[in-house]
Amino acid sequence: MAKLFRHSSKKVGLPPGALVYVGKKHEQPLDINCFEYSAQHCESYKANTIEEIRHSADAFHWIDLIGVHHVEIVEKLCSRFNVHPLTIEDIINTDQRPKIEEGDGYVYVVLKMLDYDKKVNGIVGEQISLLMGPNFVITFQERPGDTFQGVRNRLSAGKGRIRKSGPGYLMYALIDGIIDNYYTVLERMGERLENSEEALLKSQSNQSLHELYHLKRELLLVRRAAWPAREVLARLQRDELPLIRAEHKVYYRDVYDHTIQVIDTVETYRDLVAGMVDLYQSMQSNRMNAIMKVLTIISTIFIPLTFIAGVYGMNFEYMPELDTKYGYFISLLVMAAVALTMIFWFRRKNWL
Repeated sequence: MAKLFRHSSKKVGLPPGALVYVGKKHEQPLDINCFEYSAQHCESYKANTIEEIRHSADAFHWIDLIGVHHVEIVEKLCSRFNVHPLTIEDIINTDQRPKIEEGDGYVYVVLKMLDYDKKVNGIVGEQISLLMGPNFVITFQERPGDTFQGVRNRLSAGKGRIRKSGPGYLMYALIDGIIDNYYTVLERMGERLENSEEALLKSQSNQSLHELYHLKRELLLVRRAAWPAREVLARLQRDELPLIRAEHKVYYRDVYDHTIQVIDTVETYRDLVAGMVDLYQSMQSNRMNAIMKVLTIISTIFIPLTFIAGVYGMNFEYMPELDTKYGYFISLLVMAAVALTMIFWFRRKNWL
């Protein structure tokens, strides 16, 4: 299971703006994918260096940098677009809480991008940083693999208003792709919840309980990603940000509504998990009570039988009935009668 929020002591004692990468170490090389587009055309290309990245005033640009652990490249790219050092520091610190900041000529947004990995049967996540300027959007990712393929297809095909609506709409589309994938994650978690509930009712094994606690932790990760994202989207659709057109705010409001639905679903699933854990504990308690009930009844039946056997097991010479020819069989019959009488009494009292 991915840890979406990592804490590091690497930056303790360093001055503000110190560029130190905080996050999981990655070995993959740098990858920069670019789109240059307008209402009439769209061209995608790869850039091997920062100098190869185009930035013309008569077109819109989407620069997707994969590999924020390449600190020098990130710094060089941000410096080209006049990004403040404190913002660069936040980009390479992957322990950021989702937030929004307004800089000098740009808007900076941090979100958590979640996906469901079938190999580990759990959630994997990473920090995604978005920088939006007057005619560009830059996205910073930790590793390959994202939720933006639909946006790329729409840019290439020229469908909808994405090409002619500027960077404000492009950033909306990217954020919408991130939030919409939360639904995919929650759908898979819902299936796991159903399977866990069936397994719990059938087996009541410790494995079912472990799966529930695993789901509880993953739901906590989704919650910690979605709740701050709601605050980010609330500011995007409410605050007066010069780079976001008024006509685009209705789209951010729509994503905000999606985030609220995600949060509601997460809270519902958390309640379900808590209820299933309580159900498991109640079932285990009832099972233990049933076992103790049977053992108590057996012990209660054998108490008088043990008394009878103990009395006639004493080695006194002048005990009565010791010389009786059928004494042994009479003792067994008395024991059986006592046991049957007690069982009949327990049944009449509904104790059995």
